[in-house]
Amino acid sequence: MNINNNWLDFLKQQNAHIKNNVVEHFGNKDVKTAPPSLHQTILCDLSHMGFISADGAEAQLFLQNQLSNNINNVSVNHSQLNAYCSAKGRVLALFQVLQHQDKYILFLPKECLDATLKRLQMYVLMTKVTLQDASNELVAIGLAGNDANVELKKYLPTIPENPDDVTQYDGLSVTKVQGQSARFIIIGHTDKIVALWRQLQMNTTLCSHHAWSHLDILSGIPQVYQQNVEAFVPQMLNLHSIDGVSFQKGCYPGQEVVARMHFLGKLKRRMYLAHVDNNALLPTPGTPLFADNDKSDQGVGKVVDAQISPDGGIDMLAVLQITSAENGTIHLKDKQGTTLNLKDLPYTVELEREGKKP
Repeated sequence: MNINNNWLDFLKQQNAHIKNNVVEHFGNKDVKTAPPSLHQTILCDLSHMGFISADGAEAQLFLQNQLSNNINNVSVNHSQLNAYCSAKGRVLALFQVLQHQDKYILFLPKECLDATLKRLQMYVLMTKVTLQDASNELVAIGLAGNDANVELKKYLPTIPENPDDVTQYDGLSVTKVQGQSARFIIIGHTDKIVALWRQLQMNTTLCSHHAWSHLDILSGIPQVYQQNVEAFVPQMLNLHSIDGVSFQKGCYPGQEVVARMHFLGKLKRRMYLAHVDNNALLPTPGTPLFADNDKSDQGVGKVVDAQISPDGGIDMLAVLQITSAENGTIHLKDKQGTTLNLKDLPYTVELEREGKKP
């Protein structure tokens, strides 16, 4: 996995505290114990994420045959959420896919990058595509908040209006993502991002990826980290409800399993938004969840991601058995653990099949 040392050196000058090549917090306050208010406009380093580039005459065809969504709809003006699945339909990685400077870019957690790239390269064969780790070339930052639109318009002539829309300007790709307030991911080479960061930081609060992940959680946008690789099929992560999977495209690894669940089955597990009042122990992805009325002692779900809430406690996304979530009380780690309070997601999750297979 490549590391962009020039970007990390710049962040150190911004009073960033870096651990394992990832920014943990800026200044003297640790974002895990003093997260920013949701009402602030925040500028986030996303150095926990990396980039796989796909280049070549058949790059589009290759990705179309490997990922869960219809890559033919990705353009310089439109990005897309995608899953990469095993043959059993289990999610190996999640990407935001976009076009940047004539290449396809797969945006995913660095901790999953090497294994994902190695697996994708196994299937290149005679296809005219080159896959590379572009993490030492590109940088991603996030801008969010009620004034995010205003701040970005000060420095860019156009910005995307709707989620998944993309605008390109002077070597920068700007993608709008789902959120309670405006949110943008900005990707570019180090020098371009450094210049924009210096401008944006004047009227924003600097944050690490913890703050950005918290906004993803509130938006019901999942991420797959190492602990949850192959733990879920796409529908368990609600991807069918947030435009992360296409049921009309051609084959891809795991497509038969994913399609069968959609057309012939009923969803038994899905992803929920939850809150716990105790913020003493932040659960990691993959932390097991238990229901007090479950007799199996095998657990009824897993944590997808969790972050400290600015209002106290912990917000999280969790995949749970639907019957247990609707008819019992859910606990962290064991049946005597902290109780989860389930909250409404900002979208509706379809549980029944949407129609007969054509």
